[in-house]
Amino acid sequence: MAKVALVTGGSRGIGAAISVALKAAGYTVAANYAGNDDAARAFTAETGIPAYKWSVADYDACVAGIAQVEADLGPVAVLVNNAGITRDAMFHKMTPMAWKEVIDTNLSGLFNMTHPLWGGMRDRKFGRVINISSINGQKGQAGQVNYSAAKSGDLGFTKALAQEGARAGITVNAICPGYIGTEMVRAIDPKVLAERIIPQIPVGRLGEPAEVARIAVFLASDDAGFITGSTISANGGQFVA
Repeated sequence: MAKVALVTGGSRGIGAAISVALKAAGYTVAANYAGNDDAARAFTAETGIPAYKWSVADYDACVAGIAQVEADLGPVAVLVNNAGITRDAMFHKMTPMAWKEVIDTNLSGLFNMTHPLWGGMRDRKFGRVINISSINGQKGQAGQVNYSAAKSGDLGFTKALAQEGARAGITVNAICPGYIGTEMVRAIDPKVLAERIIPQIPVGRLGEPAEVARIAVFLASDDAGFITGSTISANGGQFVA
């Protein structure tokens, strides 16, 4: 029986690429999404991957959503915490709400999704938790104090939880993408991309969502059973930790 994988923010961008790659690798995949019903319906129609709507910022919604996924598909063995938002502003202009929304989704969302699944993974002596952080959680970014703080927190979450899960057969790892050619990034002014962003990337191009997805598939696999607490950077050499 195929293992069940749940991908948050899994119907668009990097999350959609991860969902599709996991399905191609033989997993039964569920994609969570927060708000874009049209995109979710189109994603399911194209891929056959069911999409489930709830906010990862709401613990009770996560408990209920996970219960529905497991009732439909079976116990979740692989969790990809990909959902994230931005509320960018320079710090002196950042509002408390902009801070709270980003922390609630990008950091607390990891707790809200992982905690309800943790007991089952421990009981079954197997689990894969893959957290999608960011290059800006490693190096920081002006105008993204909230986002950088949350994504840096994701790395601390990964390292600590990996130590708790190791003896139970659960691995916990993080991926830090750099500039990836998602719909959002490709919507940036081409001149800005060409003159300000791509010159910062030593390989001279944006990454592709599928390149991040292949890392996630590897980390989910049995071949990655000895890898836990690790951070894998996918940024074309833009930042070397």
